[in-house]
Amino acid sequence: MTAAAKRSLLAGLRWTSLRLRLVVVFALVALTAAVSASGIAYWLNREAVLTRTQDAALGDFRQEMQNRAASLPLHPTKDDLQNAAVQMASSSPGYSVLLVDKRDGDKPIVGNSNLDTFTLDNVPLSLQQQVNRRQPSEAGNTYPYHLFWQRTSIRGTPYLVAGTRIIGGGPTGYMLKSLDQERQDLNSLAWSLGIATGLALVGSALLAQAAATTVLRPVQRLGDAARKLGEGKLDTRLVVSGTDELADLSRTFNRAAISLEKKVADMSAREESSRRFVADMSHELRTPLTAITAVAEVLEDEADSLDPMIAPAVHLVVSETRRLNDLVENLMEVTRFDAGTARLVLDTVDVADQVTACIDARAWLDAVDLDAERGMMVRLDPRRLDVILANLIGNALKHGGSPVRVAVRTDGDELVIEVRDHGPGIPEDVLPHVFDRFYKASASRPRSEGSGLGLSIAMENAHIHGGDITAANSPDGDGAVFVLRLPRDAEDLTRTARDQGAEARDEEGDAT
Repeated sequence: MTAAAKRSLLAGLRWTSLRLRLVVVFALVALTAAVSASGIAYWLNREAVLTRTQDAALGDFRQEMQNRAASLPLHPTKDDLQNAAVQMASSSPGYSVLLVDKRDGDKPIVGNSNLDTFTLDNVPLSLQQQVNRRQPSEAGNTYPYHLFWQRTSIRGTPYLVAGTRIIGGGPTGYMLKSLDQERQDLNSLAWSLGIATGLALVGSALLAQAAATTVLRPVQRLGDAARKLGEGKLDTRLVVSGTDELADLSRTFNRAAISLEKKVADMSAREESSRRFVADMSHELRTPLTAITAVAEVLEDEADSLDPMIAPAVHLVVSETRRLNDLVENLMEVTRFDAGTARLVLDTVDVADQVTACIDARAWLDAVDLDAERGMMVRLDPRRLDVILANLIGNALKHGGSPVRVAVRTDGDELVIEVRDHGPGIPEDVLPHVFDRFYKASASRPRSEGSGLGLSIAMENAHIHGGDITAANSPDGDGAVFVLRLPRDAEDLTRTARDQGAEARDEEGDAT
């Protein structure tokens, strides 16, 4: 399975996925409709089946009571009741009959069509009391006894039990009708409706999937195109077909992509032009600056023999010439970073020796306290490490307060160099901008004489190593702390850069 297919599958499984929500909504609507329809259909069919069976059995039982039970003698014997019950059951649509009469002393005699299936114990007491209760004669009721029925369950089987008395004297009759066949029919109906509900649910899910695929495929293409556009592939366009809302959205995306590509191209052209201008200007300035620097050094050597009124001007010219020379060098370095031409030249060095050499070369030994153990070997670009340290330590000496403390340690696979001064610290509103180009907090640090590029160049050199620099104020409120973090071995970084460059050249060759 490809990575794109895996991403698509995982996106479809997330609850935030529109596809999953659409399928779930379709399924819930279909399930609700199917369950509602199935429930109503089952209830209507159940009532119809039970009512039809019940009415047929009760009507036949009433008729048999009138024809057979009513024709018995006033005081029938047990055999009379037994024969009448058997005859009534044999002509009935599958029910058992129980006839009950009383002798002197209210001693009951019973005639049963089937003693194994139907006895007086099977008749609910409440039904017996209702059957034997004499009803008052009213305008709407001319009979003292009526036919009563009840649904009950005996040993897990549903039954219909009914009973009535012969008006004018005679036995009491009870009927027991099994509803097991009706239950089986209703269970079959329930299974059929359940299967239909399941099929409806599956069908709705498939329909939702088809609808989601139809609707979401353009949205997915739009998302993929937007992702490619965000990755920098500004020539990404969508194929537009149709006149619906999604087609309008695709056209809008294409127009936005065209406009974005044009603006980015214009900005890139202007940026390239500005970068070329700075590079050309810096390069052109180097030749006259070299001559001016040479003359300034001669004047500096002769400054003591010059007129005292002229000597300060000579020192100012020398200082500003050096500052201009540093600015040109910094501009050229920034241009190389912007153009992506800066490269690492790696070497295995002792960090303590490198820091000591940086401090010694700039005559800072008396102003800097170094805490570094020898033998801490790392693989990096010594020249760029020197640039970083010179800018961080120089910044601390100029804008902070002595003594400046430099601590070197390792943290796992990282080299950590901490530069701390004992000055007033960095204002909170300045902290986010200390690494910005040409940013100088002159209001808070009036002694600032730099170009505003030093810390920016230090950060770029840290980044090209795969590291970083952070700036903060000391927790005890005494000075600022700059922390440089670099990988102890930058070889993997340069190898990755070479591999990416080779892949880019291969792709360019394939394209041509």
